[in-house]
Amino acid sequence: MNELIKFTYGKSADHKSRFIQDIWELDYFWLEHTHDYIQWIFPIDVSHKRNCFAPTMDDDSVRHFRDCEILRSQQIKSLDVMLDFFGLNRKGTDISPNENLSMERNIWLKRSGHNHLRISRIIRSLFLCSQKELAESFQSAVIELGKTKGIVSDESIVFWRSAFYLHEL
Repeated sequence: MNELIKFTYGKSADHKSRFIQDIWELDYFWLEHTHDYIQWIFPIDVSHKRNCFAPTMDDDSVRHFRDCEILRSQQIKSLDVMLDFFGLNRKGTDISPNENLSMERNIWLKRSGHNHLRISRIIRSLFLCSQKELAESFQSAVIELGKTKGIVSDESIVFWRSAFYLHEL
């Protein structure tokens, strides 16, 4: 079993000795200002240029996620943590804003920033990990809210629209 699968199961730690359960418990400040965890909880099929310690999705990982409900459930828990951070809720596969969504609290609604890259990664990871409906719902929600509740740049919207097919994030 590869290190990404063991981490997602909660059986091993990332490169900084954090287990997935530890990340789920961290506060908004930590989630905003720490940059090397997102590649672990939302892996994609290309490496990250600034976090060479994070594993990437390979064919074996894709198969594991496709075939294992537990792995997909763990990723959904990670998604719920990030949705709360972004001011969003999930009910089944439907994603919508919560009562805390605002430009003041949710800086992803601004023109650009590292959270826009995180959003692209999350969409791509959900898609690769056999969670296409969640990927599409999240993608639709952030595009709609980015346009109507924020001032998100057209460039970010284009990235979010094409996240299923991106080669580098």
